[in-house]
Amino acid sequence: MSDFTIRTMRPDEISLAIDWAAAEGWNPGLADATCFSSVDPHGFIIGEIDGAPVATISCVNYEASFSFLGFYIVRADLRGKGYGLRMWNAAIAHAGARVIGLDGVTAQQDNYRKSGFQLAYANVRYGGMVAARSVPQAGVIDLSEVPLADVEADDATVFPARRPAFLRTWIGSPGHVGCAVVRDGRLVGWGVIRPCRKGFKIGPLVADDRATAEAVLSALLAKVGGGEIFLDVPSINGDAVALAEGFGLAPVFETARMYTGAIPPLRLERVFGVTSFELG
Repeated sequence: MSDFTIRTMRPDEISLAIDWAAAEGWNPGLADATCFSSVDPHGFIIGEIDGAPVATISCVNYEASFSFLGFYIVRADLRGKGYGLRMWNAAIAHAGARVIGLDGVTAQQDNYRKSGFQLAYANVRYGGMVAARSVPQAGVIDLSEVPLADVEADDATVFPARRPAFLRTWIGSPGHVGCAVVRDGRLVGWGVIRPCRKGFKIGPLVADDRATAEAVLSALLAKVGGGEIFLDVPSINGDAVALAEGFGLAPVFETARMYTGAIPPLRLERVFGVTSFELG
């Protein structure tokens, strides 16, 4: 492997990781590369042989205490040769002493445990064709009408780190549409829908209860006119599972949410849709 080199991706190269993720069937969003690079431009790593890309991985540092790992892909014809392990070690080193999270393939849990990861819960991707509901959702407003500080504060109750730069880019990216519910001056539900290589993904979808989550989800579907949608659901949230099934969605695949250490207490009962399997 003397000709194998590892380096940080340039911002314009992050799209390569997105393309490889699409080829693996992960169905990334059309604007994901720009959104992801806003978090930690040094967190995307590429492995090359004679200048040709053969492997990718990311480990984005959100704060001094938390990172999230994703895009762990080695070119199919070069797997099993040790390149993946060297990429993995480079990503882990970038995180430093931070707690690291990931959404991993369930079959690889034992390998992740060897690096100190422990299972927290499973996330399940639900998908299917959904028609837009013609009945207007009372009390639902555009997410742009909510102060960004309120969105950031609410997101911090369901995610292990504050991520203001990411949220600003995620909410404002071309094609991304957000809706929210505010009651008595308090944000009680919100979500974002974005176009993907195939259909639309909804995430995050955060709400105080199933009824509010359903109102936001219905409003988001109305904004795009329905179609094929995907919703990544924490399996430990029974109301989120019921919501997905209530819209006629069926499981597509499952990931293992794992962490290397303790994270702040999260209100997972409010998570009806995960933002992204690549960045948490």
